[in-house]
Amino acid sequence: MSGHPWDERAPGGQHIWRTLGYRRVEGEGPAVIEWDASPEFTFPAGDRAIVHGGMVTAILDTAMGHACVAMLGPGETFLTADLSVEFYRSALPGLLRAEGRVVRRSRRAAFCAAELYDAERELLAAARCTQILRGAA
Repeated sequence: MSGHPWDERAPGGQHIWRTLGYRRVEGEGPAVIEWDASPEFTFPAGDRAIVHGGMVTAILDTAMGHACVAMLGPGETFLTADLSVEFYRSALPGLLRAEGRVVRRSRRAAFCAAELYDAERELLAAARCTQILRGAA
């Protein structure tokens, strides 16, 4: 996670990356994030534990936000205007990988997408969001 813009603003401070233990995967694009989902973030579902949908949403949202951060110009920030998630399969505890990207950017908005995979590269969920751009562009 070294070199992340939040590290510059709050070195050693709390934010979602540190709280949940997200890791940026270097060299695979600006917004590839891995997370070792532990049993603390699950609920019982029959004979197994399933990662809570809010946690799945959080990592997808974070990947899209990170992709958006990577394309911002000096002085620009953004706010999420909408977010939707489609859950295809249950996420089980273990390695989860979110891959986010900016699909299109206009002067005032960025349209982003992300997918979540497990360690076997099975597609678990997908998301889309609209980021409202603020500041210098």
